[in-house]
Formats: sequence, C-alpha cells, structure tokens
Amino acid sequence: MQSSAHPAGAGPVPRLAGHFASLEVQNHAARLGMWLFLSTEVLLFAGLFACYACYRFLFPEAFAEASRSLDLVMGTVNTVVLITSSLTAALAVHYAKEGKNNLVALMFTLTLVMAAAFLVIKGFEYSHKIHDGALPGKYYHYAKIQTAGAPIFYTVYFMATGLHAFHVTIGMGVLLWLTIRAVRQKNFGPNNYVAVELGSMYWHLVDLVWIFLFPLLYLI
Repeated sequence: MQSSAHPAGAGPVPRLAGHFASLEVQNHAARLGMWLFLSTEVLLFAGLFACYACYRFLFPEAFAEASRSLDLVMGTVNTVVLITSSLTAALAVHYAKEGKNNLVALMFTLTLVMAAAFLVIKGFEYSHKIHDGALPGKYYHYAKIQTAGAPIFYTVYFMATGLHAFHVTIGMGVLLWLTIRAVRQKNFGPNNYVAVELGSMYWHLVDLVWIFLFPLLYLI
C-alpha cells in the first residue's frame, strides 16, 4: 500500500482502496488474508511432518542413526541465528509503529544478514552430505550407515530443509522490498505499518517451521 498525502505531523497514511469502507477494514482484511495464507503454509509442512512420522515409525533405528550423523553444532548455530532474526523482525514492526523508518531499515537489514548466514551454514551442511554420499533415495551411498531406511531419512531431510530454505529465500525478498521502502519512501508510521507487520509475520512462520524441523531431524 502506497502512502497518500498527509497533514504535517499526522504521519504517513496508506491509500484506501475503493472497495473498503475504512482503513481499519482494509487493514483487517490484509491481516486476515495473511493468516489464511500462513495456514496453507502450515498445511504444506504438516504433510512433511506426517511423512516423517510414518517413516520414523517404520525405520526407527535407521532414522536414529542417520539423525546422529547430522552436524548438531551447525544445526544449533542456525537455530540461534534464525530465532535472533525473528527478534529483529519484530523490532522492525515496533519501530514502524513509531515512524522510525531508519531503524526499520536497520532491523530488517540485520534480519537479512542473519538469513543469509543461515543459508550459508545450510549450504556447508549440504556440501558435507553430498561429499559423504548421504543423498536421497537411489543416490545414497554413505558407507558409514547402511541400515535399511537411511536413504528415506535423507530424502525427508533434503526435502524438508530444502523447502524451508526456499521459504527463507522468499522471505528475504519480501523483507528486502520493505527495507527499500523504508529507506527511499520513509512512509511507515503509526497509521501505516501493516506491510511491515505482514512481512514480519511471514518471517516468524519461517522461524516457527525451523523450530519444529530442528528437534525432529537433529535431536530426536
């Protein structure tokens, strides 16, 4: 939503679309739409979690052994990085409500840096697995684990973490767009912060999904 002209000191005011009765209704519709979208994302990952649960029940020894082969240090560091990035995303919403656009840009920039760090660390993890031959399905040739079901574990691992990394990349694009708006247009304020709020909500979903993936893949 672009800001329209506003009286001095009143703060940026978003343009009201013609099919909404008021800004309050428009903002409520935007939030409702985001919640509906996030619910579909939850259903997407719920399918993967259900798949994980079924195959873990069928191959408990292989899943336990393969889980111990993952790099717990890298997984833990990535968890800390992502949780911290959620904090900076939340602070961006706080500063947007106060009209502090420079701080909004700073918080989102920090979030983007941590998101990039998360992907780099995940890239190192992937490279180690590829080098060892711990690959999905028929490409599996990891000599250290030959238990039946191990290829299925790595299929679930690459599918779940890869899909999550894809969502991280999309989230980075959204936050980058909001950062550019905060720097160039400086149009976020107490009357116009919903875009920042929605972008932060999406990022919290990315964080939440990883909070489930980390213990399932690395700890259990």
